[in-house]
Amino acid sequence: MDELTDPTELGARRPAFRYADLFAGIGGFHAMLDHAGGECVYVSEIDREARITYARNWIDPLPEYRRPMVNTDITLDTPEDEEVGVPEHDVLAAGFPCQPFSKSGYQRGMDEARGTLFWNIARILQDRTPAVVLLENVRNIAGPRHRHEWETIIRTLREIGYRVSETPTVFSPHFLPPDMGGTPQVRDRVFILGTYIGPERVREELEAGLQPSPTVVRAPVDGWKATDWRTEWVLDADESIKDIQRYRLSADEVAWVDAWDDLVQRIWSRTGTRLPGFPLWADHFVPERTLDLVELEALPRWKSQILVKNARFYDDNKTVVDQWRKAHPGFKAFPASRRKLEWQAQDTASLWDTVMHFRPSGIRAKAATYLPALVAITQTSIYGPRRRRLTPHEAARLQGFPRSFTFGDQRDAASYKQVGNGVAVGAAWHVLRSHVERDAADLPAELVRSVLHAEDNPARDAVSGTGRQAADVVTSEPVAV
Repeated sequence: MDELTDPTELGARRPAFRYADLFAGIGGFHAMLDHAGGECVYVSEIDREARITYARNWIDPLPEYRRPMVNTDITLDTPEDEEVGVPEHDVLAAGFPCQPFSKSGYQRGMDEARGTLFWNIARILQDRTPAVVLLENVRNIAGPRHRHEWETIIRTLREIGYRVSETPTVFSPHFLPPDMGGTPQVRDRVFILGTYIGPERVREELEAGLQPSPTVVRAPVDGWKATDWRTEWVLDADESIKDIQRYRLSADEVAWVDAWDDLVQRIWSRTGTRLPGFPLWADHFVPERTLDLVELEALPRWKSQILVKNARFYDDNKTVVDQWRKAHPGFKAFPASRRKLEWQAQDTASLWDTVMHFRPSGIRAKAATYLPALVAITQTSIYGPRRRRLTPHEAARLQGFPRSFTFGDQRDAASYKQVGNGVAVGAAWHVLRSHVERDAADLPAELVRSVLHAEDNPARDAVSGTGRQAADVVTSEPVAV
């Protein structure tokens, strides 16, 4: 068939539903909505490099007739007094930026949101009234510092006609088992899910005290134990990674880890325990009797407590610490932040068996189960057993993207940033599916049928391993990172 041929002329099956992907990033929502049986009709992303990555993975492989409209600035398609430039759709998804809303006067709802990017979302919802809206934001959007913003968002959605919970839905992919799209990453995000029932019915339900509850609870799903995660399940085989030396630790970094690991081993040999959980500041391994109480009183309480704990640690382990210092005369020349260690790895046998982060506050070590949230800066996780950082491709797998996902020849810094700003595919899929199941009676039957009949896992090959993972897929071809 000619790629330019309209498939409706040939009797091709219509998609179960259509969706718009706003503030689309690199396609986290796209991945799970395609899995649900939807077809993307509109994409908006202002960042040029992210837009290229999105197109490379989700648009370019499509025949011409199935490619969505692509917008570079959502404000261009949401004029205040004209029809929006977004085509009709059934689901609107948006990982929108949070901006302060006006608190002046008695402005309400849409008027109060004016001048923010949420207002542009609201304009689309007002004109197109898709059956489902799915918004994602950082957890703080529902925190006490942003109470006004939260209330404005919920009030605006209700005025437009969406049934939506005023209690936030918070969820993280590490609560999901691998066979349901989970990944080993603590990434708490707020999801706002709404079903269009019209303003009048929204008012009636609220007046009747029918307050919808959060779509899902922040808790493990289906008996999954988050501590059963293994970081290695999202890693590619080292031999498959092109130019792997870019991700290996430098000689200096290895020296920092070796020195601290020696202390881990010495303390274990003497006491049978690992390091304590408070931050260890080697520069402050001094006898407690030498601390100046006046100076301690002048410090913030958290800092004075750390200094006292470090002094007591030294007093309890003086012989071991002194021998350790003598064995590492170059330690004092380490950067100040590398003379600090945050041990959060419980009974892990060695620092080299942990996942590490080289932070401004020190080296942080955690058990190699699930990882901290990916961020839009390059504090990339270091997997100790392989003595290297996670690659951008592995970070994308950690977000639930399929192994076929590629950044092409894009610079690593841009790729890490894009992944850190992205949506966790499995978490988004879980909350959407739960919402559709709960509100099925008020949603288009074909959308409900398509979502609920889709496989549990939106990206079967993002995670490989044991336990509840249905398939253990091993990559043997070179990976484009």
